[in-house]
Amino acid sequence: MSREKIVLAYSGGLDTSVILKWLQLKGYDVVAYVADLGQISDVAPIKEKALSSGAVDFHCLDLKEEFVKDYVFTSIKFNALYEGRYLLGTSLARPIIAKGMVDVAHKTGAKFLSHGATGKGNDQVRFELSAAALDPSLTTITPWRIPEFFNKIKGRQEAMDFAQEHGIPVKATKSQPWSSDDNLMHISFEAGILEDPAARPPKEMFEYSVDPKDAPDKAEAVEIEFEKGTVVKLNGKSLSPANMLVELNKIGGRHGIGRVDMVESRYVGMKSRGVYETPGGTILMAAHRDLEALTLDGAVINLKETLMPRFASLVYNGYWFSSEMDCLKALLEKSQEYVTGTVRLELYKGNVICIGRESKYSMYNMMVVSMDDDKGAYDQTDAAGFIKLHSLPLRAHAARAKK
Repeated sequence: MSREKIVLAYSGGLDTSVILKWLQLKGYDVVAYVADLGQISDVAPIKEKALSSGAVDFHCLDLKEEFVKDYVFTSIKFNALYEGRYLLGTSLARPIIAKGMVDVAHKTGAKFLSHGATGKGNDQVRFELSAAALDPSLTTITPWRIPEFFNKIKGRQEAMDFAQEHGIPVKATKSQPWSSDDNLMHISFEAGILEDPAARPPKEMFEYSVDPKDAPDKAEAVEIEFEKGTVVKLNGKSLSPANMLVELNKIGGRHGIGRVDMVESRYVGMKSRGVYETPGGTILMAAHRDLEALTLDGAVINLKETLMPRFASLVYNGYWFSSEMDCLKALLEKSQEYVTGTVRLELYKGNVICIGRESKYSMYNMMVVSMDDDKGAYDQTDAAGFIKLHSLPLRAHAARAKK
């Protein structure tokens, strides 16, 4: 009797190693799948651990360039912030991981998918909505929502005991008192000691950036060049999307750029506390917004600002592959037609400060705006009629109120 294949989104950590073995014991042939979004330095030990834990096959997809180009840069072009602060680093990663998982299922003939996300988080929604949109014929099995699994594996100690019982190689080190997840866009921290929103994150937790107080006392200038809203050069040098973010993360990190500590609203209904480091993305967002201010019509800026929370919520809630998102991305690309130019920034102790911007498509006219205009570029007397017309509804309301 043949066993069904199941593709497991695998990290090599304790949870997914235990899930791999549990799925195997439930009668599945497990295909371990890893998406490299910049968090992997050496895939060999991850592959070795997956196969020694019972996987029948292993696939690692290098998705770094696609991730940054098609997901991160799209979000930057929308200036997207969830609840005004979160740059969506984890949220953007989940749909491309799910896309790779579906691709591996097609390649291996698997009919089932699995992941290590818990029943309390957003990731379960992101993975499963993405998979449903890409191939609704695939079935997702989520151990953390199955009582038989979570009643047995109640915590880290039970997971360690299960691993030892089944010969799963586990690194015998003390767990960090928090959970982290990283990719080229950012690193996130949650759970453990961070579950108390009044508790300050420990200094040693941060990995991508120095404490702003410990950053250099001298500002560093950077020059960022965009074409149609996409960053193409850093300090005059062309870099691929992934390498661009790697370099900006290094530069921003040494100046303490991009730290966010916030309480956010999960899609599943609860509040959670997350701490994020997004140095490169924070720099790009600041530069892009400044260039848009120079090159976009004010009405288009307002339209984008109105729609941005909708875009951010779609990303956060797992609807990257949806018709609504397709419409927003089409509008976005049209809005970026003239967002081409160069922005110069100074980075200093956690701050990103614009010190200049220029574009051949600039809508800024110095002759029109100058207070020293002596060439008649703008007739100030025209403003009287403009103001009179726009005051008509205000006058009508005032007259009505007196009746």
